[in-house]
Amino acid sequence: MVKSLISIAGAFAILLSAAFLEWFYVEKQFQSFGQEIEMLTDKVEAETANEEDAKIVRNSWEDKKSHLHILIPHNDISRVDDWISETVSLIGEKNYSLALSKLEVLQQICRTVPETYRPGLENIF
Repeated sequence: MVKSLISIAGAFAILLSAAFLEWFYVEKQFQSFGQEIEMLTDKVEAETANEEDAKIVRNSWEDKKSHLHILIPHNDISRVDDWISETVSLIGEKNYSLALSKLEVLQQICRTVPETYRPGLENIF
């Protein structure tokens, strides 16, 4: 009986630790990407951004998503892929007003996706 309780407590501790590590890693990746989006947003607002700036941010996302595929659903990754691709195209066309709206969506995604992985009762039930 005692061994079973110790095993259950150990398994629970491992799962809880894994959940916190996952949340921390996803939070860190999206925080870093969010900072890159903010820098690109500043350039777009000043209308000094070019397609190469946007492609650098997209390439950074490509690096991050290769590690995130095992942790978050592919739908979340596809959403970011779609928005960043549209942003690159709009910046290339120098359509800064629409690019700003796409960047705002990307900033919102960077704020909300990590919260869905935060260990808490609201994410369990």
